[in-house]
Amino acid sequence: MTVARHSVQIPAAGAVLEADIGMPQLACGVVLFAHGSGSSRFSPRNRYVAERLQQAGLATVLADLLTLAEEQADARSGKMRFDIELLATRLAGITDWLADQEATAGLSLGLFGASTGAAAALVAAAVRPAHARTVVSRGGRPDLAGEFLGRVHQPTLLIVGERDRPFWNSTAEPGTNSPDRRS
Repeated sequence: MTVARHSVQIPAAGAVLEADIGMPQLACGVVLFAHGSGSSRFSPRNRYVAERLQQAGLATVLADLLTLAEEQADARSGKMRFDIELLATRLAGITDWLADQEATAGLSLGLFGASTGAAAALVAAAVRPAHARTVVSRGGRPDLAGEFLGRVHQPTLLIVGERDRPFWNSTAEPGTNSPDRRS
């Protein structure tokens, strides 16, 4: 399958964000990746997933949710990667941008979040229900989406590894059996 790849700058929530787009000839949908916890659009793991999705006919958008200057500041402080409101606002802005682009306007949009990007994806899905059709969280922190979790009505897949104990413990309701049965 032929995939057109190009880099773009996307204005979103007061910033200009760098993104890489992979567009198969007859794309049947688009997946927007939300990176987190110090990752970027150059993450080998997410690029691999994006290539597999492109082979399946899905367009992909790997966008950095922080500017270069913000990434440098975050490397020192570690604070911006946990600013879920900022990340979600920018992700929602990218969904708006995709809805306005000729090549992606008619495509169903899925959000794929990893780490803190998963929380941002869930919040963006909650505030842009007309744009986001589904959400996938890979090793993410959906607990950081807080009050927005109850507003997510799209199909959502949470991919959790057995060593993702902080996630399991944060999702177990009091008085129920925790999914982590080793405790």
